[in-house]
Amino acid sequence: MGREGGVRGGVLPVLLALLGALATASLGANVTYDHRALVIDGKRRVLISGSIHYPRSTPEMWPDLIQKSKEGGLDVIETYVFWNLHEPVRGQYDFSGRKNLVKFIQLVAEAELYVHLRIGPYVCAEWNYGGFPLWLHFIPGIKLRTDNGPFKAEMQRFTALIVDMMKKNNLYASQGGPIILSQIENEYGNIESAYGAAAQPYIRWAANMALSLDTGVPWVMCQQSDAPDPIINTCNGFYCDQFTPNSNKKPKLWTENWSGWCSYFGNPVPYRPVEDLAFAVARFFQRGGTMQNYYMYHGGTNFGRTSGGPFISTTYDYDAPVNEYGIVHQPKWGHLKDVHKAIKLCEEAMVATDPTYTSPGTNLEATVYKVGSGLCVAFLANVGTQSDATVNFNGKLYQLPPWSVSILPDCENVALNTAKINSVAVLPKVTHQTLNYDIDSSGAFESSWIWFGEPAGISKTDAFVKSGLLEQINTTADQSDYLWYSIGVVIKGDESFLQNGSQTILHVESLGHGLHAFVNGKPAGTKFGNSGNAHISAEIPVTLTLGNNTIDLLSLTVGLQNYGAFFDTRGAGITGPVLLKGSTDGSSVDLSSQQWTYQVGLKGEELVVFGGSYSQWETSTLPKNQPLIWYRTTFAAPDGNDPVALDFNGMGKGEAWVNGESIGRYWPAFSSGNSGCTNSCNYRGSYGSNKCLKNCGKPVQQLYHVPRSWLKPSGNILVVFEEIGGDPEQISLATTQTGSVCSHVSESHPAPVDMWGSVKKSGPVLSLRCPSPTQVISSIKFASFGTPQGACGSFAHGSCKSTQALPIVQKACIGFEGCSIAVSVNTFGDPCVRVKKSLAVEAICS
Repeated sequence: MGREGGVRGGVLPVLLALLGALATASLGANVTYDHRALVIDGKRRVLISGSIHYPRSTPEMWPDLIQKSKEGGLDVIETYVFWNLHEPVRGQYDFSGRKNLVKFIQLVAEAELYVHLRIGPYVCAEWNYGGFPLWLHFIPGIKLRTDNGPFKAEMQRFTALIVDMMKKNNLYASQGGPIILSQIENEYGNIESAYGAAAQPYIRWAANMALSLDTGVPWVMCQQSDAPDPIINTCNGFYCDQFTPNSNKKPKLWTENWSGWCSYFGNPVPYRPVEDLAFAVARFFQRGGTMQNYYMYHGGTNFGRTSGGPFISTTYDYDAPVNEYGIVHQPKWGHLKDVHKAIKLCEEAMVATDPTYTSPGTNLEATVYKVGSGLCVAFLANVGTQSDATVNFNGKLYQLPPWSVSILPDCENVALNTAKINSVAVLPKVTHQTLNYDIDSSGAFESSWIWFGEPAGISKTDAFVKSGLLEQINTTADQSDYLWYSIGVVIKGDESFLQNGSQTILHVESLGHGLHAFVNGKPAGTKFGNSGNAHISAEIPVTLTLGNNTIDLLSLTVGLQNYGAFFDTRGAGITGPVLLKGSTDGSSVDLSSQQWTYQVGLKGEELVVFGGSYSQWETSTLPKNQPLIWYRTTFAAPDGNDPVALDFNGMGKGEAWVNGESIGRYWPAFSSGNSGCTNSCNYRGSYGSNKCLKNCGKPVQQLYHVPRSWLKPSGNILVVFEEIGGDPEQISLATTQTGSVCSHVSESHPAPVDMWGSVKKSGPVLSLRCPSPTQVISSIKFASFGTPQGACGSFAHGSCKSTQALPIVQKACIGFEGCSIAVSVNTFGDPCVRVKKSLAVEAICS
C-alpha cells in the first residue's frame, strides 16, 4: 500500500518544458500522413484527442479544461469554428470573450497539446442553424451546401478568413503552432445523395478550395467516403473499428467517438457506460486506428439562444469525461485515462507495422503488432455479450469478460481490460441555498423581486400588417424566439359556428415549435411540439364576445434545425389554416388569408430589460403563475469557488440572464415520460442513444450553469422572462461539491499502469484521490474486502468479508490527498478461501 500527497517536481522540469516549447515554436513541424498514421516531423504518432468547444465555456474556464484534458491523457484538442457566432451580421466580426478562438488555441499550445481545427464551416454540433449565420438565407439565389455560386463564395470567404487569422498568429504546426489538422465540410456524406448531381462537384470544389489555402497541414472530411485525394476521410460514430479509409495511403482516423448523447427538452437524459466507451476505443486501436477523438471530452453549456435541434437543452454535458461545470466525471475520466496509458505503451510497435488477426474462438479476436526488433503488442477481444471467455494466447490463458478488450503491451502482461475499472467513482453533492437578496449596483437595498408585464399582443411601434400568414424564420431572421400574429374578428352573432349552442374552437396549424393563444388579451391555450415532431395542430376552445375581438397568437422557436439535407429550408411559425369553427357541426371561418398584424420579438426585448439598466419595474404584489412576466432581483454569490447553478424548480419556460449574460433557455415544466429509464445499464452489446436513459418523469434539466466569472461578490442582477407561468420565489442557487469518492477493485483486475507508463507486476491496486488538491480524505464511510455488493453510495457487505478492511483502509488513507492499497490476501488476510474477492471503499473528502 502507499500514500500520495504533497508537491513534486521543481524548477528544472519547468525550465526544460519552456525551452522545449520555445524550440517547437521557433522550428515548426512538418505534418504529413501515410497508411498507418499522421506523421509529425517524420515520426508516426498514436494520438488521443478530445472535443472542447470554446464558446460552450468561458475563457476563465479554458486553462483548467485544457489541463484536465492533458492529465486525462489527451494529445489533441478538437474544436469547431462557429460561423454564426463570429459573423452575426454579414461583414461584421466578433472574436471577443467566449468567441476568442485565437486565445483558446494559444492556451492549448501553452499546454503543449495539438489542435484539430474543424472549420466546416457547417458544424451541425446541435448548434443553432448548424453554425450557419441566418443572413445566408437571404442572399439572392443561394442554396446551402451544394454546387451553388453564391454559397461557395461566402463559404470560401469565411474559411479563408479563419485560415488567414490562424496564419497571422502562427498557429499552424508548419509555423510552430499547435494546429496539425483542419477539417472542411462536416458529415456531408450522410446526406449527399439528396443533393443529386450537384453534390460531387461541390465536394471536389470544397477540397480544392481548402487545399489552395496552403495551411501546411492535412485536411480531413468526416463521413465522406468519396473524399478526393489528398483529403483524409474519417469516421464518426459510437464504433469505428470496422471503418476503412478510401485509400490504402490514408490512415484510419476517428473524428467523433460519441462519449454520450445530447439531451432534448421533454426527453430522458442519455448516458453511455464507460466500459462500452473504453471497449470502443480499444477496438479501434486494435484494428489499426491511430487517432481517435472523443465527442465530447467537455460538452459545456449552450448559453443564450445557441442550441439547435429544435428542442436541444441548454446543458450540453454529453455525459463527457469532464462535465458541464468543468469537474472530472468519474469513473469515466479516470478509466479512460488508464486506457490511454495502456495504448501509449503500445505506440512504438503499432506505428511500425500493420496488425495481424487471428480468431482463437467464437466472438474472440487476437490482434498482434510485431516488429523485427522484438517489439510485440497484442489486443485480445471478446466481442460476445453473454459470458466470460478463456483465450489461449502464446501458451498462456487469459480471462476476458464479455464485450471487453485486454491490452498486452508486451504480448504477455495485461495492462488493462476495458471492462475492469480501477479508477475512482465520485458522488457529487449539490447544496442548495435561497437567493441572498442584496443591494443593487447603486447601493440601494432592493426588495426580493420586482417585475414587468410583457403585453399580450402587439405593443411595439415597428409592428406591420400583411395579408396571409408569414413564415416565422423569414420574418424574424431569428433575432428573437418570438413572433406575434394578431387579427381582429367582428362577431355579429349569426355566424354558423356559433349556432345550436356550439362551443367555438380556434384551430391553428403551425410548424412550431410552440404556440400561445390569447383572446381579447387573456390567455386561451398553449400547445408545444417536441423533439420528435415540431408540428403543432392546436384545437383551443375560445369565448368570443359580440362586436370586436382580438386574437393574438404568439409563435415561438426552441432552437433552429441544425442537421439534415436542406435543413435551412425547414420553416417555423403558423402556416395555417387558422380557423374559427363550431364544436358540433364543423362549420368554420378561415382567417388564414385575411390581414394580420405582426410583431417580431417582445416589448421587453426591445427595452433590453435583461440588461440591468431598465428602470420601470413594478414593485406591487408579485404576480405568480402567470404568463409573459419579466422578473428581476439581485443576489450575492455563494462563498468559495465551487461551480454555481440556478435551480429553476417552480418555473415554467423562458430565458434567464445574470448581469446581462444569458445563461440560456430553461424549461423545467416539460418533463419526460415515465418509461425507458434504468439505474443500471448493461454495457454489453452495441450502444445507441436510447439504450441507457435516466431522469424519466422529470425535467431533462433543472440546474442551469452560471459561470463564476460572470458573478460579483454581491449585487448580481438576475432577470428572468417567464413565458408560461411560474413562481420566481422558488428559484434557488446551487453549488456542486464532491460528496464521496469510491473504488471497487477485484483480485482479478490487471495490475495498473504506473505514472511512468510501465505495467506494475505487483498485482491489482485500489487507488483513491480527492478531486481537489486542497482536500484530504477525512473519513472512510465504507470498506469491505471479500464479496461486497452495490455501487458507490450504496455499497453493502457480502457474505464474505475481512474484519480488518476498515482499520487498514483508515490507516492508509485518512489525512492524505490520496492513497493506494494492494488488493490482496497479503494485505487483508483471507476471509474465504478459493473465492474471488474484491475491495470496495467509499471515502469522504474535505
